[in-house]
Amino acid sequence: MLRARRAIQDLREYRPPLGDRLGLRMDFNENTVGASPRVLQCLRELTLEQLARYPERESVELSLAEFFRVRSEELLLTNGVDEAIHLICETFLEPDDQAVIVVPTFGIYELFVGATGAQPVPVLAKQEFAFPTEDVLANLNDRTRLVVIANPNNPTGQVASRADLLRIAHTAPRAAILIDEAYFEFYGETLLDQIGRLPNLFVARTFSKAYGLAGLRIGALMGSAEQISAVGRVASPYNVNSVALACLPAALHDQSFVQHYVDEVRQGRERLQDTLRSLGIRYWPSHANFVLANLGQQHRGFVDEMRRRGVLVRDRSQDPGCDGCVRITVGAAEHMDQLLAAIRATIADIGLLKGVPA
Repeated sequence: MLRARRAIQDLREYRPPLGDRLGLRMDFNENTVGASPRVLQCLRELTLEQLARYPERESVELSLAEFFRVRSEELLLTNGVDEAIHLICETFLEPDDQAVIVVPTFGIYELFVGATGAQPVPVLAKQEFAFPTEDVLANLNDRTRLVVIANPNNPTGQVASRADLLRIAHTAPRAAILIDEAYFEFYGETLLDQIGRLPNLFVARTFSKAYGLAGLRIGALMGSAEQISAVGRVASPYNVNSVALACLPAALHDQSFVQHYVDEVRQGRERLQDTLRSLGIRYWPSHANFVLANLGQQHRGFVDEMRRRGVLVRDRSQDPGCDGCVRITVGAAEHMDQLLAAIRATIADIGLLKGVPA
């Protein structure tokens, strides 16, 4: 009888709750207004001939490398950051290697590590979800081949300092250090300037969040030319589709649209945090386009009541250290008006007392 590899049989499937997502979607950290109108115009101008051809990504990689100020040989376009993570794992991990992952974080990291047969080594964040630098360093050993860090982190919105990230990279020269900067635009700090200087450093970016292109599935992985060449051997030459390749330049050329949305998100983030504070709900100050809040034992009732009011938020209570927590996406001003009104009404309805969620 045909059986999947043991590593695959033992994997816990990652199943995001994608069904029946009606209403205001503040549960997946998506852009709440969508992409630039230039992208829609680009879609309208696509021809049947373009769709009939195999995608060619080289010219887009050249322009994107210029945008990110790296060399073209230091960049690989990917099918979202998910594929970048997958390719890193397939390139560098052997069975019985170890990968250090700071938790709670994006569940895909552990899934792709486990699929190779390597061992995920979870390192729990410190109190208040502070980045556990010393604990990460203490877990590095001769079997460590990967350290993956979301910065800002999902679902907590917390960040690791540049000095701590560089310290880890220097301490583990035989391990790939992947910094997932999916939420960079809402934070503003990056390690991209270290690409090419640190041979084991990789930085991943996505166009799913600030750029509103989640449906097109396009991201970028950057690292030293030698290492990107190795990763490229694992990737399909057609991993990014023609529609995404056609639309990405249009999105990049409308930076005023992106910046306007980022500004609205940053303002909305403050509004959300102010509202949670006024209601006595514990939360963690965020550097991303979402805020993690602790609703305690009433977190499920909160999620269900918000859905009834037409607003989706994400239950993250099963994540390590996140008992009772809900993650709430931040979006454009008009959507924040609806979100905040729903939160106030929901809190009133479920009778959550001020200062008692924990």
